[in-house]
Amino acid sequence: MIDTLDSSLLGLIFIFFARIADVSIGTMRIILISRGYRYLAPLLGFFEVIIWLAAIGEVMKGIGSTASFVVYGAGFATGNYVGMMIESKIAIGIQAVRIITTEKIVMLPLVLRQEGYGATTIKGWGARGEVNIIFTIVPRKKVEQVMEIVRMFEPGAFITVEDVKSTSHGYFARKRNFSKSLAGLMTKKK
Repeated sequence: MIDTLDSSLLGLIFIFFARIADVSIGTMRIILISRGYRYLAPLLGFFEVIIWLAAIGEVMKGIGSTASFVVYGAGFATGNYVGMMIESKIAIGIQAVRIITTEKIVMLPLVLRQEGYGATTIKGWGARGEVNIIFTIVPRKKVEQVMEIVRMFEPGAFITVEDVKSTSHGYFARKRNFSKSLAGLMTKKK
C-alpha cells in the first residue's frame, strides 16, 4: 500500500513538472514563431510534444484519478506563467517606441541619439493642436532604458510600444552607459 501511495505521489509530481516544462517550451515556441525564428521553433516543438506525451501517458495510467486531472491543470497553468517569465527575461526581438508630446522637443531626440538609438521626429496634429512625434526602434531589452530617458526629459509624453517582426536597414542601438553619455551631452552643451 505504501509503495502504491509513493508511486501515485511520484506520478502526480511527474505530471505537474512535465506540464510546466512542456507548456513553458510551448509558450516560447509560439513567441519564437511570431518573431520569425523558423528553425528554433520546430526544435522546441519536438521536445514539447515528447514531454507532453510522457505527461499524458502518466495521466492515462490513473484515468479515474481526479488528483491527476487537477495536477495536470495546475501544471498547465504554472507552465504558462513560467513560460511568460522566461520570455520576459530573455526579451527576444525588437520593438517600436512612439513618443507623442505637445512640448517643444529639443533634448529628448538628442539624448536618444547620444545613447545610440535612432530617433526620427515629425510634427503632427492631435486633438489639442500641434504635437511632436518621435519614433525609435530598439531591442526589447532596451525598451525600459528608453522609457526612463523619456520620463526624464518629457514626463507628460504619450508613449506606445509595439512589437516589430522585421526591419531592413536603419540605425540600431550601440551599447552605452546612460549616465556617462548624459554627462557628456551636458558637457558638450556648455
